[in-house]
Amino acid sequence: MTVTPPVASRASVGRLGTLALRVVPAAFILILFAWPVGALVRRAVDVGSDAGIGELLRRTNALDLLGFTLFQAAASTVLALVVAVPMVWLIARVDIPGSLLLMVIVTVPFVLPTVVVGIAFRALLDGPLAFLGVGSGLWPILLAHAFLNVAVVARVVGAAWRSLDPRQAEAAYTLGAGRVRAFVGVVLPRLMPAVGGAAALVFLFCSTSFGVIVILGNGEIRTLETEIYTQAIGYFRIPEAVALSMLQLIVVVAALLLTRLFGDPGGAVGARPAETRFRPHGRQWVAVAAAVAWTVVVLVGPIAVLAVRSVRPGADGAWTLDGYRSLSESVNGVTPLDTLRYSLGTAALAMVIALVVGLLAAVAMHRSRGRWAAAGDVVATIPLGISAVTLGFGYLIVLAALPSEVASSPLVIPCVQALIAIPVVVRIALPALTSVPARLRQAAATLGAGPLRVFLTVELPMIGRSLCAAGGFAFVMALGEFGATSFLARADTTTLPVLIGSALNRPGAENLATAMAASMLLVGVTIVAVVLVEALRPRTGALL
Repeated sequence: MTVTPPVASRASVGRLGTLALRVVPAAFILILFAWPVGALVRRAVDVGSDAGIGELLRRTNALDLLGFTLFQAAASTVLALVVAVPMVWLIARVDIPGSLLLMVIVTVPFVLPTVVVGIAFRALLDGPLAFLGVGSGLWPILLAHAFLNVAVVARVVGAAWRSLDPRQAEAAYTLGAGRVRAFVGVVLPRLMPAVGGAAALVFLFCSTSFGVIVILGNGEIRTLETEIYTQAIGYFRIPEAVALSMLQLIVVVAALLLTRLFGDPGGAVGARPAETRFRPHGRQWVAVAAAVAWTVVVLVGPIAVLAVRSVRPGADGAWTLDGYRSLSESVNGVTPLDTLRYSLGTAALAMVIALVVGLLAAVAMHRSRGRWAAAGDVVATIPLGISAVTLGFGYLIVLAALPSEVASSPLVIPCVQALIAIPVVVRIALPALTSVPARLRQAAATLGAGPLRVFLTVELPMIGRSLCAAGGFAFVMALGEFGATSFLARADTTTLPVLIGSALNRPGAENLATAMAASMLLVGVTIVAVVLVEALRPRTGALL
């Protein structure tokens, strides 16, 4: 005879389980996030210099750097919003064949390594668009930032638009309003929270941009992010770098508060959208074709130019595969292909870590209420927006004080990459858990199943597709991480994005060809991963 545990006993076990679920993610974030950031703060208090923080900031022209950092982030955000308008309309309103391909095209730039995007725009602006005379400087940076972040706007705002109840707009039509007036007066005000949330996220990502500015700035464009790296690694001026890192942390916290102010832009994730899309016919195809052409030119064009330049890198127009052949040639005992294998291995390990920790965090947040749930949401979001260079600098300080066996552990880089991917896993897994009908959990509990068994037999199978999508995103984000890894990489732990950045810093057409060929390898891997993610992802969702 089966004996059902007392209700009080099961409740006690459930509370202990929820507490245990909180411990692992909290410990992971404390060790891998709070510790290095805390080390930076402590170093800022005792900077090891006769000058105070104010003097250090003055020496580095910090106020000018801050002003330009905020300006380029704001300009990039506005440009991304404008560029994304046709894509938002396609995603939200138009039902055409090839929607999976459309979502892949929109998503790939967002998860491409920033160094690859920088190289692609350098190839584009020094090649087909050379007549514009903007091969480096502010405009290339703004264009690359818009390219990287249109997916945020398109997916967040597009999902919000699809989820709107169409009856209010139809009522406006009935009262005599035209399509433009109905959109401006009825639809647009209801989309503004999603637009604001997407804009805040784009601003956050652009204010902490590193790889794009390093490659396209040509040493002339300096932001807080790049100057931290220059002071710490280039000049080894640790007090100045610490002071700038503290200023950068203030910018990140302010940007995160903006995202909270506008609400969770992923709030529509998991909701069942109202079907408001139409199948085009007649003259409607003209507008649809124009929007599709815009999407292809803006998002596929730079990658296509990079593919061509990888086999035609020289100004003489000669076609060659030397860049791809060089991938098997040894540099300091390691070939780029060896680096790719190492990158794939660390990204796969980072994906596993991010899935385990992120899923535990999502389950704990799902079972929590009130301030626990709100605190978990904030803590899980912070690593998504923190400056990768600031984080890498913090690790540099922490690892210098640890035994060499720990500092050289092969787990260091995968754990750093996983930390950056965990927020993505949480943002996908949490809405998936919320979408599981409560009655199924209750039925399993009534039959005597404990919380763990309910999760394994009821919830986990139902969120499997979402977890596969989360794993895919975690993998490509880990594969392309550049900022923090550039501080930690050694000769035998160099990832492919770091190798590409190093190749670009060396003179010679051969190094440029190698960088472009290696970039195309990353593009190929990223496209395959995004196709799998889109094929497995549930047909709901905003950002991810």
